[in-house]
Amino acid sequence: MTQINIRKLILTFIMLFFGVVMVVPFLWMISTSFKSPADVFKYPVEWIPSALNWEHHVKVWSGKDSFAQYYLNSLKISSISVIGAVLLSSLAAYGFSRIEFKGRNAMFLVYLSMMMVPPQVLFVPKFIMFEWAGIYNTHWALILPGMFTIFGVFMMRQFFMSVPAEISEAAFIDGAGHFRIFFRLILPLAKPALATLAIIDFSWHWNDYENALVFLISQNLYTVPLGLQNFILENNVDYNGMMAAATAGIIPMIIVFLIGQKYIIQGVSSAAVKG
Repeated sequence: MTQINIRKLILTFIMLFFGVVMVVPFLWMISTSFKSPADVFKYPVEWIPSALNWEHHVKVWSGKDSFAQYYLNSLKISSISVIGAVLLSSLAAYGFSRIEFKGRNAMFLVYLSMMMVPPQVLFVPKFIMFEWAGIYNTHWALILPGMFTIFGVFMMRQFFMSVPAEISEAAFIDGAGHFRIFFRLILPLAKPALATLAIIDFSWHWNDYENALVFLISQNLYTVPLGLQNFILENNVDYNGMMAAATAGIIPMIIVFLIGQKYIIQGVSSAAVKG
């Protein structure tokens, strides 16, 4: 066995170790959702319950404290925010990468520097603005700011910069304008970047706790992260119900990843063929 093979084997075991470390909490979450309350903290951990208890999963989706409303609220906020973020980020990135104007790079650096501002600093100004606009305690208080992502513009700009400029120049010679070039030529080539941005942005909004906590008051507007608070009781915590709700909560992210994965793999494959 050569030294290179030994190095690859060691690296594989290291990555496998960290992979297992990351997966263990999810396995514990799923296992706990099917246990009885008395078995939650049993030591050694019983990874596969002797008897599957479906009561907690049924409780999450039925009764007066049904989790379905929070689930639908999160789907609504995340879906609209992702669609808006992908479209607006792509348009802004096209402008920063394909349209020549004075001070373009300086403006982009100033825009990019806003990533250094902690989101928590903006809570008070956003609260005042939303109250003035009449969207405080509505889903629009989460959707509208979510449509603007500095990271998304940066990522899409970097991808557009890698697309040969000759494509746009040839289209300009044929009489196409910027919007036609963007929607007919550039955007179809950007499917891998669009899928990546959609996956990342969806996970951000789906797991967003702070903004929902600050800008939502009515319980019927709560999202999944806020809904998990219902399992924190006065004297104890309903870990089984919380884990059942959390298990259901990761399903949309898995679906979005599986849908977007196809476009990411296609982009990697085409890049390898071109290389």
